[in-house]
Amino acid sequence: MVAVDDTVYPGRGGGRPGGRPDPADRAQLDRSPVRWSRVAGLFRPYRWQLAVVVALIVASSTIALASPFLIRLVIDEALPRQDVALLAWAVAGMVAVAAVTSVLGVVQTWLSTTVGQHVMHGLRTAVFAHLQRQSLGFFTRTRGGEVQSRLTNDIGGMQSVVTTTATSFASNATTVIGTAVAMAAMSWRLSLLSLVVLPPAIWLTRRVAQMRRTITAQRQRHLADLHSQVEEGLSVSGVLLGKTLGAGPAQSRRFADTSDVLVGLEVRSQLAGRWRMATMSIVFAAIPAVIYLAAGLPATSGGMTIGTLVAFTALQGKLFRPLMGLLDIGVSLTSSMALFSRVFEYLDLPVDIDDPARPVPLDPAQVRGEVRFEHVGFRYPGGHRDALDDVDLAVPAGATLALVGETGSGKSTLASLVARLNDPTTGRVAIDGTDVRDVTLADLARTVGVVSQETYLLHGTVRENLRHARPDATDEEMVAAARRAQVHDLIAALPDGYDTVVGARGHRFSGGEKQRLAIARTLLRDPRVLVLDEATSALDNSTERAVQEALDEASRGRTTITIAHRLSTVRHADLIAVLAGGRVVEQGTHEELLARGGRYARLAGAAERDAVLAG
Repeated sequence: MVAVDDTVYPGRGGGRPGGRPDPADRAQLDRSPVRWSRVAGLFRPYRWQLAVVVALIVASSTIALASPFLIRLVIDEALPRQDVALLAWAVAGMVAVAAVTSVLGVVQTWLSTTVGQHVMHGLRTAVFAHLQRQSLGFFTRTRGGEVQSRLTNDIGGMQSVVTTTATSFASNATTVIGTAVAMAAMSWRLSLLSLVVLPPAIWLTRRVAQMRRTITAQRQRHLADLHSQVEEGLSVSGVLLGKTLGAGPAQSRRFADTSDVLVGLEVRSQLAGRWRMATMSIVFAAIPAVIYLAAGLPATSGGMTIGTLVAFTALQGKLFRPLMGLLDIGVSLTSSMALFSRVFEYLDLPVDIDDPARPVPLDPAQVRGEVRFEHVGFRYPGGHRDALDDVDLAVPAGATLALVGETGSGKSTLASLVARLNDPTTGRVAIDGTDVRDVTLADLARTVGVVSQETYLLHGTVRENLRHARPDATDEEMVAAARRAQVHDLIAALPDGYDTVVGARGHRFSGGEKQRLAIARTLLRDPRVLVLDEATSALDNSTERAVQEALDEASRGRTTITIAHRLSTVRHADLIAVLAGGRVVEQGTHEELLARGGRYARLAGAAERDAVLAG
């Protein structure tokens, strides 16, 4: 017999036994319907294991029905006749029934859980791999917590389709049908009486469960708020923000208010739970009492024996919970299908930037590094104007291109096209004459390295962070890359050297140190084309000089495209392109552009004045 669980699990659908399907689940299925054939396809490789699970459930439920008949045999036959042999066989049968059903239950749980975990594993890895193929734009539009919820909570909740919903349905259906047949065989009069008593009992327990479902859903929402406040207020970034803004007391008051609301909801939830248990206790006590009363009345007893009465009562006690479970199967299925819908939504997301159907071979070791932007235009999805318009630039192999311009002029957007973080709307970007859209993303990643302003370090050792770019790199290659990035001496001076843990997001390192670690990580891949996206804009002057020296060393012998925040860092570039409104308005060397007295000259003049005022 499978007990009904009315616990609410965050992120696992809101339908509860004894209530109605959560409106959010219905809305999810209306928005993104799920075909049963698609769900069945996930379990098709395990159809034989599932068939065994169903067979075990049916066998276990059927065997368990023997116990009441054995009880009747003991009471009506063995005990009155003092038949010791019959009594021994009946008692042994009871123990055997319990042992067999327990063993079958263990095997069934093992098989169903194994199948559920394998299906979850397949979905988890499929969703993770598919999301990694999404463009950068998807992650800028989607909350990180939403992605994590679907990967963990939703997929984890889907296991209930096998281990709870499906197995519960099979077990409950078998138990209800078998019990009803056995009850009718023992006494059709008492069976009819049970049918009269059950409907109001079921209605009462469903009403109480519905009340608890509402309260518990509110509690889960406030718990989610509490968890968010903990994450926001006690993470490294959150603590730093709170201390710098003096927001600690306000955060504490907000946390206390949410916690205080949870106190009331928890009390109400526990009381509702006790009411539910009290209601069920009354029902469990009332139904046998009515049966005993009917068995004692001449009009309804039908000459029933004591053994039949006891056995019938035992059977009837096994009917209520499975029947409730069957009545709630629709709610459970709606919740489960809503979880499938949410996960399938991610699996069905189109991949904006993907490998070509027929990729052109590109050997990173043979790439010279010539980069050309040929009449490139780009507009962000949903944008009302072009971020780039007819950009035409050529960067010879080994040369340096500097992109300058005011904020919003299109510098970062143009640079992002080289690494295919975005694809041009019109025109093309080519490396050595090959459109970057015609090569695999793996080949392009080995050819183009990117160092951005926002340096991201994993919560691991320095060694793990560097090898994240190239897992097969030797220690000698890793040290060589760190030396070129002028960060080896810093690493060697750490307590554990390259095995020092960098801390959450690298907070134990300064901005310049993190930037040099990022440069070393990129150099370990040895790309022929290097994109530097304002890599020094957030650094002070002294740190900038140290990082700039590392960048100069990293750029040696490579084609380099650098986005300049400070014009002093690009005066030695082979070509400077000035962007405004997504178009190239000027291009040339530093001296040529100053001589023209145009936009670049005005930007350089403003930079010099700012430097004088800052000094």
